[in-house]
Amino acid sequence: MQATTAPSTTPIPGKYWQWRGHSVYYVKAGQKHPERPPLLLVHGFGASTDHWRKNITGLCNDFEVYAIDLLGFGRAAKPKIQYSGDLWRDQLNDFITEVIGQKAVLAGNSLGGYASLCVAAQRPDTAAGLVLLNSAGPFSENQSSVEPEALQSEIQPPSLNEQLQKLLGDIVKWIFQQSWARFLLFQYIQQPWVIRQTLEKVYLDKTAITDQLVDEIHRPACDPGAIDVFSSVFSTPQGEQVDVLLQQLTCPVLLLWGEADPWINARERSQKFRQYYPQLSEYFLRAGHCPHDEAPDLVNPLLRDWVLSIKA
Repeated sequence: MQATTAPSTTPIPGKYWQWRGHSVYYVKAGQKHPERPPLLLVHGFGASTDHWRKNITGLCNDFEVYAIDLLGFGRAAKPKIQYSGDLWRDQLNDFITEVIGQKAVLAGNSLGGYASLCVAAQRPDTAAGLVLLNSAGPFSENQSSVEPEALQSEIQPPSLNEQLQKLLGDIVKWIFQQSWARFLLFQYIQQPWVIRQTLEKVYLDKTAITDQLVDEIHRPACDPGAIDVFSSVFSTPQGEQVDVLLQQLTCPVLLLWGEADPWINARERSQKFRQYYPQLSEYFLRAGHCPHDEAPDLVNPLLRDWVLSIKA
């Protein structure tokens, strides 16, 4: 399989779409192909359409490619509302219906993977296929998803014994239900040096952590309303379990795992996905939590060839 490396890191200018009275930013590249479904790329927590820039340029010669900012992130509006998987599911579903105009293959990383899974499982008329890259979301036997675990790991010292960790975990959970504590934590984690430090933990290839990447994550965090979106992490209602969603799926599924992800055990999580949807395809890559950005030369051809194969 020939690798397709996307050397350009310049984001493609996008447009705004009005959804439920809010401005949502999206990017479109490439031309419509009658025999190929369009792609919709969905970012993870704290990221944006910019995080897909290497994939948009690497795939737009073969597909009509869209990337969208989830409400509350990137250049999208950040209203003070209740954020949830259902909200982003409806946003993606309406975008496919109103803007793309035909079934699309959804490709989502982390939180964006969970939102894409919700679309494919609960709004199947808009999903031609599903690609999950280190997707977040709870299974029935494990009620925590990736992002809150990651935040808690930043707070708790790793040297504490298990009982003390559990005790502090409960205390931390209570503390960060307080608005003043969430404000202080947000002021801390939005600093560029903290963003870089976090990326260094979740990227295997440190050369992929550029000043541009740090700025693309930092910039939206300075927008009015960003603190409210961050605070919603601690109050978002529990979404539908991943195993329940997988059992509702009817479309083809591809899993692309960054095997060096410190936030999830890719091999263990893979077994759970296969238990509930054994007909999926998957690959394990030498990358961290964001393989699409860290290793686009691996992700782009795998994604391209898989989409072409399911339409053959």
